[in-house]
Amino acid sequence: MMPSMAAKPADVPAAWAAAPPRAVIFDLDGTLTRPLLDFDAIRAEIGLRPRLPILEQLAAGDDALRARAEPILRRHENDAIDRATLSDGCAELLRRLDERRVPTAILTRNTRDAVAAFVHKFALSFRAIYTREDGPPKPSPAGVLALCDRMGAIVAHTVAVGDYKFDVQAGRAAGCRTVLLAETAPDDLDEWGSPDLVVPSLRALLSLWG
Repeated sequence: MMPSMAAKPADVPAAWAAAPPRAVIFDLDGTLTRPLLDFDAIRAEIGLRPRLPILEQLAAGDDALRARAEPILRRHENDAIDRATLSDGCAELLRRLDERRVPTAILTRNTRDAVAAFVHKFALSFRAIYTREDGPPKPSPAGVLALCDRMGAIVAHTVAVGDYKFDVQAGRAAGCRTVLLAETAPDDLDEWGSPDLVVPSLRALLSLWG
């Protein structure tokens, strides 16, 4: 059954509250931070087709396209980190997880340099990081599996949290629980499958580790 799109702490499934996830994998932009990347602008500047995923279009292109696109993509990504602010409930949730000794990781289609800049900017710490430079990007489950291995976490006891379908697809394909951050249900939710839980912000997850 599709979970409530306005999930509050009390709406967290009883089974989750009884046995909260023992490790958490977070997306970066739009999850740990407020969304800043303008993917339409990036595609337009590179000269890619609208609405289609950027990394997949670059992978299907030639070396000249990738060489032209890389500095543009990195400029947008680095600028987003420079302007980044933490999402609602992010600081509180990360602090709670640290207090409960729940390991955390970042799984992103961004670069390792951008993640390092983010971690430094907000003085945060994560057990492991997986970027597009480390292997197949989301929606491949490769990153989830690699991060669970690095954290020493059991996949079935781990939750993947993100704001886009690739986050849910990667987590589900790996075999872990999934949480989608969304104020309203995406129009294409039925096409790519429902997450285990939908919440409007990270703050709604605090009660899991209360």
